[in-house]
Amino acid sequence: MTAKHVFYTGHVQGVGFRYSTKRIASGFDVTGWVKNLPDGRVELFAQALDIDELDAFLEDIERSSLGSHIKGSEVKVVPAEPNLRGFSIVR
Repeated sequence: MTAKHVFYTGHVQGVGFRYSTKRIASGFDVTGWVKNLPDGRVELFAQALDIDELDAFLEDIERSSLGSHIKGSEVKVVPAEPNLRGFSIVR
């Protein structure tokens, strides 16, 4: 299992970013979460059994209408959380 931790910058809050990301996740075999940060960034954790599936999910986020709001992203490969189920919005 592969996991990535992503921080998105830009105009990524107040534009439905978290809800759109959750909708996009439903089309992939990924688990994880997304949340707004107090500094205006959006934080995402996602994992999948297949690295290509995970990368395709992250690419779809940037190719969607959300892409126009993203000015930058910081991506790190991190340890997976094997007991995590589903994809959720964290408040």
